[in-house]
Amino acid sequence: MSGLGEDGRCRRALSILTELCQRKSLPSLDLDTCREFLLLPSDQSLIISEPELSVSLLAVIVIVCGLALVAVFVFLFWKLCWVPWRNKALSSHLAVLRGEAGDKDSMADKLKDTGAISFLEAAVKISHTSPDIPAEVQMSMKDHIMRRTRIQRQTTEPASSTRHISFKRHLPRQMHVSSMDYGLEAPAVAEQPTSIGRIKPELYKQKTVDTEDPKKEAEKTCGKINFTLKYDYESETLTVRILRAFDLPAKDFCGSSDPYVKIYLLPDRKRKFQTRVHRKTLNPTFDESFHFPVPHEELASRKLHLSVFDFDRFSRHDMIGEVILENLFEDSDLSRETSIWRDIQYATTESVDLGEIMFSLCYLPTAGRLTLTVIKCRNLKAMDITGYSDPYVKVSLLCDGRRLKKKKTTIKKNTLNPTYNEAIIFDIPPENMDQVSLLISVMDYDRVGHNEIIGVCRVGVSAEGLGRDHWNEMLAYPRKPIAHWHPLVE
Repeated sequence: MSGLGEDGRCRRALSILTELCQRKSLPSLDLDTCREFLLLPSDQSLIISEPELSVSLLAVIVIVCGLALVAVFVFLFWKLCWVPWRNKALSSHLAVLRGEAGDKDSMADKLKDTGAISFLEAAVKISHTSPDIPAEVQMSMKDHIMRRTRIQRQTTEPASSTRHISFKRHLPRQMHVSSMDYGLEAPAVAEQPTSIGRIKPELYKQKTVDTEDPKKEAEKTCGKINFTLKYDYESETLTVRILRAFDLPAKDFCGSSDPYVKIYLLPDRKRKFQTRVHRKTLNPTFDESFHFPVPHEELASRKLHLSVFDFDRFSRHDMIGEVILENLFEDSDLSRETSIWRDIQYATTESVDLGEIMFSLCYLPTAGRLTLTVIKCRNLKAMDITGYSDPYVKVSLLCDGRRLKKKKTTIKKNTLNPTYNEAIIFDIPPENMDQVSLLISVMDYDRVGHNEIIGVCRVGVSAEGLGRDHWNEMLAYPRKPIAHWHPLVE
């Protein structure tokens, strides 16, 4: 039994030693000792260890070569792609900045800032030749350059009055563009040579009848009318005698007309007279007299209005034209009967006298205050059934067609000749006086319906006639109220 136990222990020890030799886990074991115990040939252990050594060496070589290839690829990509792309992006960004600065700066500023521009160009050259400069340094350089040029262009503008802030807030945006000076001068217009022998087509144009305005042509063919005026001082009566008309236009299909004349002594339209109708003639002879009772002191403010019509039995009468005599004392003193010839002016509708308004204008440049004083109106058009109106005046401040402010006077009841004496004030800076105008509207107040417009007039640089002259006179004589009568129009 003891022999069997020792034999088992020997086998157990031999197996452990064989396993240790195969694993080579103990450094004290050499190859010769293992060969003696294992009784193996000398080349068998080499067969076991050499494949493992060759696989490990091959793996190390492959890993080292891969890392080397990756390093070469990264270096080539950085050298060929990243550096040119970064330089191109930086140069384009600087070009955009210089383009924006060039749009905002004037030509004079460009001449003054040559040092800054040269410095900017030097920075651009450095960025192209030295890509190693960090991007943060380049951005700080650009910020410093833009800040220095912005400080050099700063100007101090005068502070505007607080009363004008509300006015400027309502102004259109286009008005502020003119205050910015870009230093750009308009290109000089090249002088056209006037040498002898050059053909000028405008000298060879022929005026034809077809190119003329039909309205002007109609004015030429409205004919003439002959009448007389005489004033009786005892009865205070003005006698108007319609004698004849000559060369009237044809209004009927047969080439003739059926003319008659309406007579008014404005501004009174309630009293009117009318001649007889003369059939189928262009040169009628009326020879009819009409009497208007009027005091002598009112003759200077009265106007004679003659309207020539063509009678039509089945439709509305056609208006041939009209004659308005503004000054009754133009041809004589009315003490004796005087014959007067007048051209009949072309008109499609009968003109209505809407009345007149008197107001004064005064401007204080130092305070920027415009004062319009509505004084009175006269001979307004009757808008109510009673033959009167309830007028008030509305004044609107306009700028480029936009209404900025409006103000009104009080209402005067049942009158055609109201007196107001009310001042309306607008705060307008002196630099904006050439861009504004005033629209004066005489309105008829209606308690039930909406208010109706009796007539309007306009004053300002863009107005016409008396409205422009009154405005220019106010600007020529500041701090002095200037009053005028203005006729109302529709």
